[in-house]
Amino acid sequence: MMWMRMPGETWASAGASFVGMWVAMMAAMTLPSLVPVLWRYRARVGSTNAALVGVGYLCVWMVLGTIVFPLGVALAELRMRLPAFARVAPIVVGAAVLLAGMLQLTRWKAHHLALCRDAAGSGCTLPFDPGDAWRRGLQLGAHCSRSCAGLMVVMLVLGVMDVRVMAAVTAAITAERFAPGGVHVARAVGMIVVATGLVQLARAAGLG
Repeated sequence: MMWMRMPGETWASAGASFVGMWVAMMAAMTLPSLVPVLWRYRARVGSTNAALVGVGYLCVWMVLGTIVFPLGVALAELRMRLPAFARVAPIVVGAAVLLAGMLQLTRWKAHHLALCRDAAGSGCTLPFDPGDAWRRGLQLGAHCSRSCAGLMVVMLVLGVMDVRVMAAVTAAITAERFAPGGVHVARAVGMIVVATGLVQLARAAGLG
């Protein structure tokens, strides 16, 4: 289990391994939508500043990974030690997916998605020095991680290491970012996620 230590491994080492895997996974999943942004920065402000934007962006995901790991460990421990929690875990998963889908339908989601889609638009202030580039990367990472929050919850509860879930989330992130009418795409994805959550809850209740 990814939330547990290997024999002889310290929690610090396990956490570092998870964060490294998390950042690599987030980089791979957001690459289709991030590369065009960085390419446009490179064309306007040079390779070094564009690289700093990318590093700042990934730094935000690294911080989120350090938060996700202890939460995952705590939930895994509860599931192993408390039979009652293990029994209700499928309901918790279904509820989390349902709420994640509902988040996709909110103005909050639309706001941060718009900021992500505008990341390298002609109207934005482009960084011309390393400090500005770094801050721009952090801002981009903050907006895009918030925009992806619902989809990240879906991935975490349905299977971080499930290739099918990862592929579906990657496709959804990319479509939201680049397809015409991104908000409509996000809402369509949200409806699919809501339906998935309802199916999960029905199964957990023994109705499916």
